Amino acid sequence: MDGLENKTTNVLSHRKNLRVKLIVEGAIIGIITGLIIVLNRIAIEKLSSIFNKVYSSSKGNPMYIMLLFLGLILIGYLVGLLVKKEPMICGSGIPQVEGILVKKIEINWLRVLINKFIGGVLCLGSGLSLGREGPSVQMGAAIGQGFSRIFKRVNVEEKYLITSGSSAGLAAAFNAPLSGVMFSLEEAHKNFSPLALLSAMAAALAADFTTKQFLGVAPALNFAKVIALPLKYYWTLIILGIFVGISGVIFNSGILKTQKLYGKFKKIPVQYKTIIPFIITGIAGLVSPLLIGGGHNLIMSLPEKNFTILALITFLIIKFILVFLCFGSGVPGGIFFPLLVLGALVGNICGLIFCAAIGMPNIYIINFIILAMAGHFTAIVKAPITGIILITEMTGSFEHLLPLAIVSLIAYITSDILNSEPIYESLLENLLKKNGNNFEGDSKTKTLIEHCVHIGSNISGKKIKDANLPSECLVVAIKRGTKEILPRGNSVILNGDYIVALVDEDKASDALENLRKICT
Repeated sequence: MDGLENKTTNVLSHRKNLRVKLIVEGAIIGIITGLIIVLNRIAIEKLSSIFNKVYSSSKGNPMYIMLLFLGLILIGYLVGLLVKKEPMICGSGIPQVEGILVKKIEINWLRVLINKFIGGVLCLGSGLSLGREGPSVQMGAAIGQGFSRIFKRVNVEEKYLITSGSSAGLAAAFNAPLSGVMFSLEEAHKNFSPLALLSAMAAALAADFTTKQFLGVAPALNFAKVIALPLKYYWTLIILGIFVGISGVIFNSGILKTQKLYGKFKKIPVQYKTIIPFIITGIAGLVSPLLIGGGHNLIMSLPEKNFTILALITFLIIKFILVFLCFGSGVPGGIFFPLLVLGALVGNICGLIFCAAIGMPNIYIINFIILAMAGHFTAIVKAPITGIILITEMTGSFEHLLPLAIVSLIAYITSDILNSEPIYESLLENLLKKNGNNFEGDSKTKTLIEHCVHIGSNISGKKIKDANLPSECLVVAIKRGTKEILPRGNSVILNGDYIVALVDEDKASDALENLRKICT
């Protein structure tokens, strides 16, 4: 009994002096993550450059085409072996990070880091229609967890370090530190705890600084000659929001249905399934190299090449299919940047339609491209604040905040009306159905969980003794602003309070889920 009391006391006392410690540790994790992501980005760019030359030189040469496809099949097979060896590297990796944070998934951080790095380079370097951002988030989270395990941090601290790593991963991938912080809190951590905010910010800034030292300071999407959209055209933003909202619903449905389709072929080994997207990418690369890869070149070409509406619709359909078939196969790679590309195409189409229908000058088409990316992200991920900040950071322009907010809001409402769930939550649900809850906590180990009390929640305004809190939870603190209140039975719970509870580690997942239900 004394041993259990000591462990409990250790958990509670460890939390008291955590703020400064997490800032320092977050910065260290950010630097390490930044260096790893720099290596990852350089490796992808080098391999992409090789494949682009191969695609261009293979046209009209049957021997080169045969060698190209043999190489793609071999790489697809190798990627399949990596996925078979470590299933937790499949897809973007963001659902896996969310699963770890809610105590439903356990991973081997070193295996995930190594295999995700190699698998991601092979997939993205070969031209698959996937993004590097999701894998960067997972690799950052793995580094955060590895730091915790190596230095034997308690599980209370580990959750913050994982969040810090995921924040650093996105910041390094996009050169967007604020977006990294907001995404890690809004989507991964799902909690705006001051401790999480400070550690995530330290990690994101350190990772961004490290990345910029090697890859420069230019924004990820360096658009030129962007003029603010006049107020008289703002009514068009409502229509744009509806269109990108519908497109986001199609995207979510297509991703989940393609995963389900691949899942039906259970008798086919995974190393053969992963060959399919490589062959399809090879065909697309020979026909139109612009449409393969994450899509950065495609976005940057939209304002310059003046594509027709028919060409853009064709690009949109083909890109949808490529993303579905690549991601659904389970190869390591994300949907972050591809969904922005699809949004940009929808925005370009809408811009051309408005120019033809109401005589809007063509110079404003680029505005629709930028705004549609944020709206598409919001409709798919259901993280509007991240979407707005992300596009602002990626384009390096702060003139679009109001129209970005309008389009994002309309897209969010549209996807909600059409009953579309956030994509990463849906992917996590599918992952748990496929692999089950593999987290094995120790009943003798204590951990802390916390959740914010939302306005209108069941426990808002109630005393602790009347709040019907989960039986497995022992409330040890109520955080109210900068104060931390020692809870008593008659303590009243207010909107905005953070409930901090002590639970057995093996019951943490269920306890957190139950606490979330009554707090929201």
